[in-house]
Amino acid sequence: MTSIALFHSVLGVRRGVLDAAERLRVAGHDVRVVDQYDGRVFDDYREASAFAESIGYPALMRRAAEGVQDLPDGFVVAGFSNGGGMAEYVATQRAVSGVLMLSGALALAMIGAERWPAGVPGQIHYTVDDPFRNQPGIDAVLANAREAGADVETFDYPGRGHLFTDASLPDEFDAEATELLWQRVLAFRPLTG
Repeated sequence: MTSIALFHSVLGVRRGVLDAAERLRVAGHDVRVVDQYDGRVFDDYREASAFAESIGYPALMRRAAEGVQDLPDGFVVAGFSNGGGMAEYVATQRAVSGVLMLSGALALAMIGAERWPAGVPGQIHYTVDDPFRNQPGIDAVLANAREAGADVETFDYPGRGHLFTDASLPDEFDAEATELLWQRVLAFRPLTG
């Protein structure tokens, strides 16, 4: 059993995040969903982004770190969209065993970090036409990981859904891509050891 800290997207802890946590639990893992919004949930990206900006990203990063402060070293961090950046941030602050970036990967400079954690593997999952996909950010993560001797895999899925694993977002959800993503996540080395 692996401990996993799961960070939500800019929309908050929606059904898709809870479904993800349940999939991981059914696979035998201990999952903590870190709610940086104190229960607030959004349907609209602009409204959600305005809310996140009103809190401030440094405060959200602090909340992410505080949300895992009692977890023992060696846990896996995972996050959707904005939560992928939070997972990266926590990985630069704590001894983690892996990083799962689901529709969200940020250049380390954007989170105030200089180095990927040495040897820590990761996965990045995106649809090819995701409107929020930042290829230079993905490329920067991959370069930083290589410099740190870490294997970070990238997986691309057809389509343009951002949170494509969230069935409560019918304009984005892709059932086939979701199943493939979870096969790949559950085969991630830190979750199989």
